[in-house]
Amino acid sequence: MSETTALVLDAQQQAARTWFESLRNRICAEFESIEREAGSDAAFEYTAWDREADGLAPGEGGGGVRGVMKGKVFEKVGVNVSTVGGSFAPEFAKSIHGAGDNPQFFATGISLVAHMTNPHVPAVHMNTRFLVTTKRWFGGGADLNPPLPYAEDTEQFHAVFKDACDAHDPALYPEFKKWADDYFYIPHRGVHRGVGGIFYDHRDGDFDANFALTQSVGDAFLNAYPPIVRKRMDMPFTAADEHQMLEWRGRYAEFNLVHDRGTLFGLKTGGNIDAILMSLPPRATWS
Repeated sequence: MSETTALVLDAQQQAARTWFESLRNRICAEFESIEREAGSDAAFEYTAWDREADGLAPGEGGGGVRGVMKGKVFEKVGVNVSTVGGSFAPEFAKSIHGAGDNPQFFATGISLVAHMTNPHVPAVHMNTRFLVTTKRWFGGGADLNPPLPYAEDTEQFHAVFKDACDAHDPALYPEFKKWADDYFYIPHRGVHRGVGGIFYDHRDGDFDANFALTQSVGDAFLNAYPPIVRKRMDMPFTAADEHQMLEWRGRYAEFNLVHDRGTLFGLKTGGNIDAILMSLPPRATWS
């Protein structure tokens, strides 16, 4: 499903948008396949939205599609795509790469968060995006968030993304891993949000090289995460395991509401509130 938009896209913008939407389709199909393997007929429900900001008519500022599935394995998973454009508020523009002197922007990307029914299955976040300001740049990454960590799952997840990065430049994975470790940290708790992954931003200059890297990251997600889900989704769990998952989800929510850049970006640019906050868990506990 693709949202309608009156935005005029150049070749690079259209190529990025098409890729993100195709990645969404592949991910959603894979997640629905996992639900079928668990005996569930759960499927994604898609809701299109228009960006409402800057006094623009419907479609003129672009929009997106919110995809949500609530199933047997995936208690709640959201996979969103959006393609938007317009003008940042002056103060916010100063915080965006390349927008300090000119607030006009274009952005297209995919954002995914999965909260799982079984505490042994890690939650996960993935995002890749292409922004145009006075510069053109890619950003994104993925990180694993297990309530009950397994070292082998962490190692597998990181190994797949390391291989994806190494295919472009062996120096990238150590840089991106550290960036994720630094970014996915909850200062007021003094803990990391999960077991890390990769994170990168402001990859400008060579469009083809940076686009290829971003495509590799998207493909890596499909190679890294579904095998972990299939390995853990039928494991028995206790009430104590579930309580630990719910407490951990509380911290996940705190990070996304207090520190996450993507949440702020969506709210500051007139995005769809339900799509922006789809990252919040369906249940959480604070003790």
